[in-house]
Amino acid sequence: MSLKDNRFTGVLPAALTPLKEDLTPNDALMAKHCHWLLNNGSAGLAILGTTGEANSFSLKERIRIIENLVEAGIPGEKLLPGTGSCSLTDAVELTRVAVNAGAGGVLMLPPFYYKNPSDEGLYAFFSEVIQRVADPRLQIYLYHFPQMSATPITYNLIEMLLKDYPDAIAGMKDSSGVLENMTGAAEKFPGFHVLSGADDLLLPVLEKGGAGAITACANVCCSPLSAVHDGFRAGTDVSALHEQVTAVRHTIANFPLQSALKALIARHTGNDEWLRLRPPLHLLSEEKTAELFNAFDAIGHELPAAA
Repeated sequence: MSLKDNRFTGVLPAALTPLKEDLTPNDALMAKHCHWLLNNGSAGLAILGTTGEANSFSLKERIRIIENLVEAGIPGEKLLPGTGSCSLTDAVELTRVAVNAGAGGVLMLPPFYYKNPSDEGLYAFFSEVIQRVADPRLQIYLYHFPQMSATPITYNLIEMLLKDYPDAIAGMKDSSGVLENMTGAAEKFPGFHVLSGADDLLLPVLEKGGAGAITACANVCCSPLSAVHDGFRAGTDVSALHEQVTAVRHTIANFPLQSALKALIARHTGNDEWLRLRPPLHLLSEEKTAELFNAFDAIGHELPAAA
């Protein structure tokens, strides 16, 4: 079996990172949450992404998060850590750690500080990572999130990378919100696994050959979201399920994402340890929390039993 046969399909939650009182990552609580997600339909875990506050952590902390999850019994092949960085050497080091931990792939933001880089410059960055890691197990999923990074992943760049590194460039998480960009990539690059960054776009992406989704809201709706993917693959009608996850997405999108999701998980688990974020992110006010809970409960969506 080739590495291409093991590329991620299905739903991967963009896992939250719980924090201790001193704002360091809470290893035990994160492992517990990740086990819960895997036990409730998740195909894998996209850790250290935007939802997981990755760019608020040091390189050392990010390495520790990867190593802790493996030590806690999370299968390495289920992990898709974010390893992108503005620093080439940091990206290489973190990617190497992920590969050596057995990660099924890595999710890489482009270097995002210098604006309007050429595709040739971005190609050189990814190429350097691939050559310096120099490991045939490496599977890179490009992270297209222009609203946050201001550095888009163009079709031209994808084509350049696939031409020279077809075994290492596995796919893309597209958080642009632009359906045509996702479906266009899925159709233009067969075998390139396009994963929607939006719950409400999972079904139309699947219909055009996409591979699945990596979403923040999967932290609270991984079961029905995974059922949309699995049901579609089985040829069943999943429109009602898709409407449910769309309602979850649209409700939570009215609030700051990490704050809302941590509030919901804290309520569900009865554990206020979830109610911490690294500045500059901050918690919802009591008024906004009540508004979130009322709106979320009105959907009628119930989370699986807490771990």
